[in-house]
Amino acid sequence: MPTVRIIGPGRAGRSFGNALQAVGWGVAGYLGRDDDPHDAARGVDLLLVATPDAAIATVASRVAPVGPEGAVVAHLSGSLGVDVLMPHARRAAIHPLVALPNPEVGAQRLGSGAWFAVEGDPIVQEVVEQLGGRWFEIAGAHRAHYHAAACIASNHLVALLGQVERIAQRAGIPWDGYLDLVRATVENVARLGPAGALTGPAARGDWATIERHRKALDEMDPNEREVYDALVRAVRRLAEGAWPPT
Repeated sequence: MPTVRIIGPGRAGRSFGNALQAVGWGVAGYLGRDDDPHDAARGVDLLLVATPDAAIATVASRVAPVGPEGAVVAHLSGSLGVDVLMPHARRAAIHPLVALPNPEVGAQRLGSGAWFAVEGDPIVQEVVEQLGGRWFEIAGAHRAHYHAAACIASNHLVALLGQVERIAQRAGIPWDGYLDLVRATVENVARLGPAGALTGPAARGDWATIERHRKALDEMDPNEREVYDALVRAVRRLAEGAWPPT
């Protein structure tokens, strides 16, 4: 039975621990910020560093190297390459392209066909396959691009939907109606691609309607209009390279 030890007992670390345990891995324990990680790579097949990005290099440097026949030392960062894990001989990165809000939901998502960005030692590819997931390799030079896109797709979308919720409340419109619109829009994008799924006044250049929107949002809060204006510009850039939207 392969074994893993995890440095960082937070949401991501425990999500991975639970998910790996469910597919037959032994979990040799979790180390927190007050624990000494010097011997963390001894006696396991994989050491996962599940700390915040800023701490990964420091934590890895405190772990005693075990040589080319020992454990793989891997981190869960989306934006960092494996160079931050020097001087360990076997290094890897594995980042799930899913949100891990808590260990229970996180473990379920990690084991439900998720996509993973991997780099380095092939043990991380084996981990993904054991979890029933799909993987693609991202080299260190492009990891920041990959992670920026992931944050836009998830975190920025959540923030945008927060704006939708605020405006809907102002108008007294049921929130569920907008959620259904979002789901249908995502399905359209999956079927047609972003440019083909594009609709609405900004896409077709209906500036009179856009100005009514801007005035209404300005009355609510100028900050709401700033976000709207930035996205109108983004829609125009997309529309200018697409066929005429409907």
